[in-house]
Amino acid sequence: MEIIKEIDEYLKNNMSQKRYIHSVGVMNKAKELANKHNIDEEKAMVVGLAHDIAKELNAKEINNYIQKYNIEVDEIEQKNLGLLHGKIGAKICRDKYNFTKDMQNAIEYHTLGHVNMDKLAKIVYIADKIEDNRKGKDLKYLNELAQKDLDKTMLYLLDTTIVINIKRHKLIHPQSILTRNNLLSK
Repeated sequence: MEIIKEIDEYLKNNMSQKRYIHSVGVMNKAKELANKHNIDEEKAMVVGLAHDIAKELNAKEINNYIQKYNIEVDEIEQKNLGLLHGKIGAKICRDKYNFTKDMQNAIEYHTLGHVNMDKLAKIVYIADKIEDNRKGKDLKYLNELAQKDLDKTMLYLLDTTIVINIKRHKLIHPQSILTRNNLLSK
């Protein structure tokens, strides 16, 4: 697939080896989950590979993209510019690789979640957290759960992230709470 080769080449030349290996891992896990949940594998692979395209931008580059794309930034994002890599990455992939709206949404939503996540977005969110290079005691369980139920996997991941952030006395973005509450109300 030509677009995967193009994105792969860009990532190899523009991000750290660690982030590149992670991105390839997300691509592979997204393919696996897409196959299991009847989603276009190629689309899942492309988005999985590109999901962190803006992750290693510095503050000046982030601010330039905020201006360029007129991105709305809330108070929590202002205090943690790294949260914006999904929003910025979605715009970069739209312009650079002609990503469709659902592909852009999957990249934008992979950081905090969103109430309007479709299966592709959920797959990318989950693949980002459970790809094979990740470490953690719950990974075996999460991989099994992700094969069966994307929503339950999302809930587990959101709950875990929120608890970790509470214990670390970090801010919790309301988008994650809204996403969690939306999943619980289904």
